Amino acid sequence: MDRNSETLNKELKKGLYLVSTPIGNLNDITHRAVDILKKSDFILCEDTRNSKILLKRYNIKTKLISNHKFNEKKNLPRIIDLLKSGSIISLISDAGTPSISDPGAVLVNECINSNIDIVPLPGPSSVISAVSVSGFSDKFFFYGFIPEKKKTLVDDFEDLSKLNFTIVFFVSAKKFNKIVPYIKKNFSGRKILICREMTKYFEEFLRTDVDKLHFLNFELRGEFTVVISDNLSNKKTSLKLDESDKRLISQMINKLSVKEISNLISHKKKVSKKEIYKYCIEIKNEK
Repeated sequence: MDRNSETLNKELKKGLYLVSTPIGNLNDITHRAVDILKKSDFILCEDTRNSKILLKRYNIKTKLISNHKFNEKKNLPRIIDLLKSGSIISLISDAGTPSISDPGAVLVNECINSNIDIVPLPGPSSVISAVSVSGFSDKFFFYGFIPEKKKTLVDDFEDLSKLNFTIVFFVSAKKFNKIVPYIKKNFSGRKILICREMTKYFEEFLRTDVDKLHFLNFELRGEFTVVISDNLSNKKTSLKLDESDKRLISQMINKLSVKEISNLISHKKKVSKKEIYKYCIEIKNEK
C-alpha cells in the first residue's frame, strides 16, 4: 500500500472539511475529495439539485443539508452543535472552493471561535486557472463578484485601477456589457482576458486590449471570470535618466521651469517625471 492510500484509510479528524469541487468538468474532482465526501456524516451544499449531479456521478450517498447565503446564519447553531458532537461535515459550493465568493465564511469564523478543526481540500479554482492562461503577471488581486450598486462599482474600479497588479473578478454574463464602459474608463492601456465556460465543452478565452473592448453580442449565460493585466504602460517607463538626458536637462535648467522640463523629457523618452524632477533639483542645488 502506498503512502497516499494509507493517508486515505486513516480515521478522519473530526471537524469541518472545505471541499473544492469542479468548476465545470466533473472529472476534475480529486480522489481525496471523493473519499472525504463519502466518509462525511453530512454535506453542506448551496443547491442540492446541482450537488446531486456530482455526488451521483461518484456514488456518494452522504446526507445533504442545504446551506446557501439566505439560510447559512439560520443553520449555524445546528451545524455547530453537530460539529461539537463529533460529526464530520463537508462544505461544498456549486463550483470551486467554498467560502471564496461563495457561502462558508460565516461558518468558518464560527468554527474558529468554537475551536473546531477546519480542514481545507484544495482543488479546481477558476481564479488560478484564468490567471495561469492569461499571460499576465502572476502577482494578482482577486476582487470577487462585481457589486450590484453602481456607486460601489465606480468607487471600487477607481481604487483597483491604481493597483499595478493583475486584477481578477467575477461578473454574470448578462451584466458584462453594462460594465464595459467602466472597464474602458479605468483600465485603459491594459489587456483583458474574458473566460467563459472554463473546463466545459464550449470553453472560450476572449483576449483583447481594453481600449478595443466592445459589447459582446453572443448569447450571454452563466458567469465570466475576467482578468485585466497589470499596468503595461508603467513597464514602458524608464526608471533612470541616461547621460544624454542629463546633458539636455543641464542646458535647459536656466531657461525652463522644472515642470516644463519634466513634461518635455518624459514625453520624449518615457522617463518617469519623478526621476526627472529629482535630477533637476540636484542640479539647482549644485549651483
